[in-house]
Amino acid sequence: MIRILFVDHAEALGGAERSLLLLLEHLDRTRFQPVLACNSGPLADAARGLGVQVEPVPMPRLRREAAAPMRLWQGTRALIRLVRRERIDLVHSNVMRASFYASLAAWLTGRPLIWHVRDVFAPGAYVRWMDHRAAVIIAISEATANPLPPGKLIHLIPNGVDVAEFDLPLGTRERVRRELQLEAAAPVVGLVGRLRPWKGQRDFLRAMALVRERHPQARFLVVGGSIFGGDEGYRAELEALARELGLGEAALFTGQREDLPALLSALDVLVHCSVEPEPFGRVMIEGMAARLPVVAYRHGGAGEIVVDQETGLLVPPGDVQALGQAVAALLADPVQAERLGLAGRRRVEERYDVRPLTRRVEHVFASIAQKWGKG
Repeated sequence: MIRILFVDHAEALGGAERSLLLLLEHLDRTRFQPVLACNSGPLADAARGLGVQVEPVPMPRLRREAAAPMRLWQGTRALIRLVRRERIDLVHSNVMRASFYASLAAWLTGRPLIWHVRDVFAPGAYVRWMDHRAAVIIAISEATANPLPPGKLIHLIPNGVDVAEFDLPLGTRERVRRELQLEAAAPVVGLVGRLRPWKGQRDFLRAMALVRERHPQARFLVVGGSIFGGDEGYRAELEALARELGLGEAALFTGQREDLPALLSALDVLVHCSVEPEPFGRVMIEGMAARLPVVAYRHGGAGEIVVDQETGLLVPPGDVQALGQAVAALLADPVQAERLGLAGRRRVEERYDVRPLTRRVEHVFASIAQKWGKG
C-alpha cells in the first residue's frame, strides 16, 4: 500500500479541486491510500464524502503578507508532523499556494514530491524551485508543460470527466429550461466559468449581441459566481454591459451552480472565450460530454481539446465578431451543431474518460514510489 498525501489549500471548489476529487474517487484503494491535507471547507467536506481521510491544515494566503514566513513555516510544520505520523510515502502538490507548503514538507522529510501542474507559469524563481524539488511532474496540457524548464521528464495527463454523469434522465432539459424561464424552442447559448475578467464574460456578451441580430429569440446564459472572492462588483458591471448592448432579458446571470450536467443539458451551444490562455478549461470537456458543440478562442487548452470543424469551432483570440459569427452559424445549422456535439462526446470518451486517465496517474505514483524504495 502506497500512502499519498495530497495537498490543496483552496477554500472553494475550482476546476483543480474538482479534478482532484475525481482522481481521489477513482483511485485504486487496494494499492493507494490517499490522505488529503487542506483548509476546512467544501473540498474537505467533499473528500470526506468519498471516504478519504482528511486532515485540516491551515494554509493561509502568502502573497503580499507581512506574516507570510511565519504562516508558511506553521503550515509546513503541520504537514511535516502529518507526513511522519501517517507514514506518508509520496507528497502530491495540487495547486500553487499549496505547493509552497508541500514542497518544503516533502524536502524536509525526504519524501518525493509529485508536482501536478495545473496552471500556465512564466519562467522564474517559483518554477525553478518547484522543478528542482519535484521528483516527477504531471502537466494537464501542453499549454502548462511548454513553459517548464527542459530536461526533466514531464508526464502529460489531461484532466478527465466521468462521462456517465452527463447521461441524464429524460426530461432534464425541459425541467431546467422551465426553472430558468427559458422557452422550450429558444436557442440557448452559455458560457460557464467563475466571474473573473480574464474568463471573458465581456467578450461573450459583446459577441452575443451580434448573435441576437440574426437570432432574436436566442437566450444567453452567464453561469458562475465569484467563488474565490475579490470580484464582487464584476457581476454588476456585466449586467450593466448587457443592458448597454441591448440584450435585456435575453441575458441571464445564473450565479454559481452545482448542477452543471443538468444545466448544460439546457444549452444548444457552449462558448469558451477566456481572454488569457486557459491551462486546460475543463468546462469544455464537460460540455463535449454533454454532446454540445463548443465555440472557443484558439489558444491555451482550448486548442488542444476542441478539434476545429470536428467537435466545435475555433476562432482567433479576442475576435468578438468571429466568435459571434461562429455561434450564429451553429444556431442556423442544427444538423451541423448536432454532428459536432456527437463527435465531441466521442472524443471525450476516447481521450478524457477519468478512469483510464486515473490509471495513468497511478502508474506515475507507482513508478516514483518504486524508484524511492517503496513497493
